Amino acid sequence: MTDSPVVLEVRGLTKRFPGVLANDHISLKLRKGQVLGLLGENGAGKSTLMNLIYGLYTPDEGEILVNGQLAHIKNPNDAIALGIGMVHQHFQLVPVLTVTENIMLGNETTRGPFLNRRAAKTRILEIAKHYGLDVDPDALVHDLSVGVQQRVEIIKALYRKADVLILDEPTAVLTPQEAEGLFAIMRTLLDRGVSIIFISHKLKEILEICDHVTVLRGGKVVGQADPKQSTQESLASMMVGREVILQVDKDEAHPGDSVLVIHDLYVKDDRDLMAVSGLSLEVRAGEILGIAGVQGNGQTELVEAITGLRSLDSGHILIEGQDVSHAKPRRITEHGVAHVPEDRQKNGMVSDFPIKDNMVLQTYYLGPFSIGIIANESAKDENARKLVKQYDVRTPSIYVNIGTLSGGNQQKAIVAREFSRPSRLLIVAQPTRGLDVGSIEFIHKQIIKMRDEGTGVLLVSAELDEILSLSDQVAVMYAGKIIDKMPIDEADRENIGLLMAGVKRQQTEAVTHD
Repeated sequence: MTDSPVVLEVRGLTKRFPGVLANDHISLKLRKGQVLGLLGENGAGKSTLMNLIYGLYTPDEGEILVNGQLAHIKNPNDAIALGIGMVHQHFQLVPVLTVTENIMLGNETTRGPFLNRRAAKTRILEIAKHYGLDVDPDALVHDLSVGVQQRVEIIKALYRKADVLILDEPTAVLTPQEAEGLFAIMRTLLDRGVSIIFISHKLKEILEICDHVTVLRGGKVVGQADPKQSTQESLASMMVGREVILQVDKDEAHPGDSVLVIHDLYVKDDRDLMAVSGLSLEVRAGEILGIAGVQGNGQTELVEAITGLRSLDSGHILIEGQDVSHAKPRRITEHGVAHVPEDRQKNGMVSDFPIKDNMVLQTYYLGPFSIGIIANESAKDENARKLVKQYDVRTPSIYVNIGTLSGGNQQKAIVAREFSRPSRLLIVAQPTRGLDVGSIEFIHKQIIKMRDEGTGVLLVSAELDEILSLSDQVAVMYAGKIIDKMPIDEADRENIGLLMAGVKRQQTEAVTHD
C-alpha cells in the first residue's frame, strides 16, 4: 500500500476563525485504494480540514495537491471536477424528491431542454450494481432508512465520478448492522480503485477498516498509527493526550421506588402505523434500565411519548405516581424529568440561539434566569460559563450560536444542560452518538453519578457495548414490544443479539438443546 501513488496530499493547511485556530499547518497523504482514518476529539479540526479539501472553506495558508498537481479548490464544484466526493454527517438530500432526482440535482442529465430521467436512472442502476449499492431509483428519500439514504449519498458522489471519497462520521447514525453493510460497500469501493478518508470516533471501526491513521488534537497532527499494530487504548491516549479508561467503573445499584411506570402503551409513528404495541415497563430510582434494539423498532416513538413530544393512542405513563399520559413537555420537565433526545438538531437545541440561551431552554422562565418577566442575562452567562467548563464544550465563546459548533460539542452542550438540572428521571437516547472516547468516558461517569444519587435512568442506545456496560437491567425492544428483560448479570452479547433480531430466549435454548 505504501508503494501506491498519492492521490491527495495536503501541505501546511491552516484555517482560522474568530477566536479559534481550527487547523494549524496540517499535512497528510492519501494513497490510491487506501482508507485513511482521521481520528480526533470533538472540535479537533477534522470536519474543518475536510471542508477545506471539499471547497466549503478557503484555507488561510497551505496547499492541496490532487494526483501530484497543485489544486485550486474554491468551491465544491471545483472539488467534484477533481474527483473528490464527500458524504456529510448530516445528509444533503431533499426528502420529497426521488433517489434519481436527488442524485441528478446540480448535475442534471438532459436531452435538449428536458431532463433525461431515464438515462440518469440507467446510470444509477449501473453504479449501484458495480459497487454493490442496493437502492430503488424511484423511491422517495423520506421513505428510506438512514442506511439506504447514506447509500444514495455515496452513489451521488460516484455519479459525479469521484475517485476520492470523504466519509464524515458515516456510522454515527447507523445501526450496527447498517455499519457492517457500509464496511462491505467500502471494501468494494477500494477494490474498484476508490480511495477513502474515513472520519470516526469509534476506535473499533478505525482498527477494522483503515489502512493508516492520522490523529488530530487541537487542530494539529499529533501522530500517525498503523491499525495493525495499534489497540483501542493506544489510539485513545494519542487522541485525548492522556490515558482513557474504556471500561465503565460502577458499583452495584441500590434501586428504590418506581419513578417511571408505563402500562399497555400504544403509540403511532409519523406514517400513522403502530410503532409501540402494548408496551409495559418500570424504571426505579437509583437504577439504569437499558433498552437494546435495532433502531426502528419503536424506541424513538416510546421516548417521544414519555417526554410529551408525541401523543399516545392508549395506555398510561406515570412519573412518581402522577399520570402524565397526555401532558405537555413543560409539565413533564417540571415533574423532574431530564431528556437528552435522539435527534439533537430537531429536539435538543435551537441552532440560531447562542449557547448561553440553549443552556436554559427548559428553565429560562424560572429564577435565577428570570426576574418576573425580565431575563437575567448575567445569571445565564454565569450558568453557561460554568457548564461549558465543566463539560468541556469547545467553543470560542458562550455567545456564538450553538449551530456553529461541531456535532459532538452540540451534544455535550445538551448533555450539560440536562444533567445539571435536579431530576428524578433521566431519559437518555443515544447519549454518546458522535462523541470522542474522552467525552464518552466523562458522560458515562455522569450517568453513573446520577444513578448513584438516586435518579432513575432510562437509557436507549443503538450501541450494544454502551447498553451492556452501563445498565443494571436490560430490556430488549423488537417490533414495538419489550420481548425480554433481564438483570445485567444474565445479559450476554450473543443472547441480546438474537433477541434484537426477534428470537426469544426459549427459542434460542431449544435451538442450543437440539
